[in-house]
Amino acid sequence: MTAMSAAAEKATYLNGLNVQAALDTIAALKADKSLAKFQFRARNNWVDGGENRSTIRDFYGAGQEDTSRPMPFEFTNGEPPVLLGNNEGANPVEFLLHALAGCVTTTFVLHAMARGITIREMSTELKGDIDLRGLLGLEEGVPAGYEQINIQMHVKADCSDEELDDLLRYAQQHSPVCNTVCRPVPVVIERVKA
Repeated sequence: MTAMSAAAEKATYLNGLNVQAALDTIAALKADKSLAKFQFRARNNWVDGGENRSTIRDFYGAGQEDTSRPMPFEFTNGEPPVLLGNNEGANPVEFLLHALAGCVTTTFVLHAMARGITIREMSTELKGDIDLRGLLGLEEGVPAGYEQINIQMHVKADCSDEELDDLLRYAQQHSPVCNTVCRPVPVVIERVKA
């Protein structure tokens, strides 16, 4: 009996996730690997200064275009006054921390469910260090992005500390955002000519 099937026998929902739906998804992916291919999309429009807005709605996954979102999600990117903005919204590097926290948390919860671990409480604090000389091109060799990101997770769960540590390592390896940030990923930027 696998950990996933053992979890399914314990409860229909664990940590707010539908165990049977997870089992069904895994079975479908094993039967047809093409269903695992997803493409997420975002669109962005500049407003003024450091303010711009991203909308996210459609994506491709599970072999088809998704139509489950009647309205797009909208996110305003801004900058604080010290970075020439007016606090229109969180800035993009703060959104990266948000995405990283959300993805590591979701991955942790998903795999806790798969292992039959009940999470009682969970919170995460992130800190990212950036040297603006890289962004501004003031000093060669200074990276334009984060130099380091620290994540501290506070977790209370019905398992041993060793199981939590193992689960945390697993979540770090399997979180799509963490994996993307931790390895070189090709990004192609091109100007669309009218």
